[in-house]
Parts: sequence; C-alpha cells; structure tokens
Amino acid sequence: MTTTVDAVVGLGSNQGDSVARVRAALGALGRLPGTRVASASRLYRTPAWGVLDQPDFINAAARLRTTLGPVVLLEAMLGIEREAGRVRSPDGTDRWGPRVLDLDLLLFGDQRIDVPGLTVPHPHLHERAFALVPLLEAWPEAVIPGRGPAREALAGLATGAIEALPYADDPASPHAPRN
Repeated sequence: MTTTVDAVVGLGSNQGDSVARVRAALGALGRLPGTRVASASRLYRTPAWGVLDQPDFINAAARLRTTLGPVVLLEAMLGIEREAGRVRSPDGTDRWGPRVLDLDLLLFGDQRIDVPGLTVPHPHLHERAFALVPLLEAWPEAVIPGRGPAREALAGLATGAIEALPYADDPASPHAPRN
C-alpha cells in the first residue's frame, strides 16, 4: 500500500525572471510522479536573508500530496533546480547568496528527518517569516514537528517587509480570478 504524505516545499528566486522561474517550478513540482500540488501560496517579494547585499527574492510555498519518499522528493527538487540553471557550490559557499531557483523541503508530514543532505523540518523554518507567510497561506493548519503550530512561530516574527504580489500578476495563485 502506498502512503500519501502532505509535504511543503518553499520556493525562491532572485536572479533573472524570478516570477517566471517560481511559477515554472510550481508546475514542475505538480508533474512529479505520484505528486500533485494540493495548494500553493501566491507569490511574495521578500528581502534577502543571510547575505543582505543582493536583490529581493520572490518566494512562495506549495503543499504537495505525494507518494514519493522524502529523499526521492528532494532529489527531484534538486533536478528542478538544475533544469532552471542552478549550480550549487560543493563547499556550500553559496548558501545564502543569490539564487536562480531555490527549493527547500520545509515539512514532510509530521516527520522529523535528519539524514545526510536533508533535515526536515527545515532547521530554520521557525525563524524565517519569508518561508512561514507563504507556508501558512498554502497550509493554514501546518504544524512544525517538535515546535508546534507554524502560526505560533510566525506570531513572534516581523513580517512588515514581506509584500504579497497582486493577484492579477500571479495567475499561478489559487486565489487568482479564473476566466
């Protein structure tokens, strides 16, 4: 019997046409085997985090329903990043720098995972409003395993610099008007 899990992927880009890249990545996530996008946030413009001297990011989150295991899902996400032109430095020096596309597995059901190359929930999720705002739009009841409701984590963070893009500019949003 195949188990379906709710997983949340954070998406971000601040190089080139970031809006188009994030939209394309949302589509690619929905085309993964055994996976569908159950809900997605609209797009948000957010200031850079970590290395501040770089362009703002376009961020979003997608709640997936998937039968893929967490490591297989991560490998597929890295493939989507590579197809978009992302090259990761082997030594991790580009960790918080500019990115063509960044996909992070934020949550995988209620699981806590710590294997080489993958830690879920994302270890800094509870500290990052730029990830929590779209996550909660995609999954309002989300719980961060070991920490509690994502909404409670967000309550202690500043969100004033996070700007939702207008619905009209975001046809990938589940909130966009449909013709």
